[in-house]
Amino acid sequence: QVRLVESGGGSVQAGGSLRLSCTAPEYTFASFCMGWFRQAPGKEREGVAAIDSDGSTDYADSVKGRFTISKDNAKNTLYLQMNSLKPEDTAMYYCAIDPSLRAPKAETTLIFGYSGRGTQVTVSS
Repeated sequence: QVRLVESGGGSVQAGGSLRLSCTAPEYTFASFCMGWFRQAPGKEREGVAAIDSDGSTDYADSVKGRFTISKDNAKNTLYLQMNSLKPEDTAMYYCAIDPSLRAPKAETTLIFGYSGRGTQVTVSS
């Protein structure tokens, strides 16, 4: 079982920024596909962003140009920089990883093998 720990969520006003972080204390995930998905109350889960082991990325259209996914292999940490936040970005955000998939798309994060418990992001208008 892979334990993932997300942090960095919070409450911001529209137009603000947050940076989410995700670590896996017991694993080195430099070779894994990684990503973020979110779920708002009463809505289905939505893949947000994915990053492959080679650093290639993919984003949902709803966040393209505003969110940036990145990773620091030395720190074993995944990031999601969220700028120009909108009220519709309000959701629980989950980190996810998969050791076997390649060339992931944002929506693929929904089937990644492991995910964390999430961190809440609330954007007020």
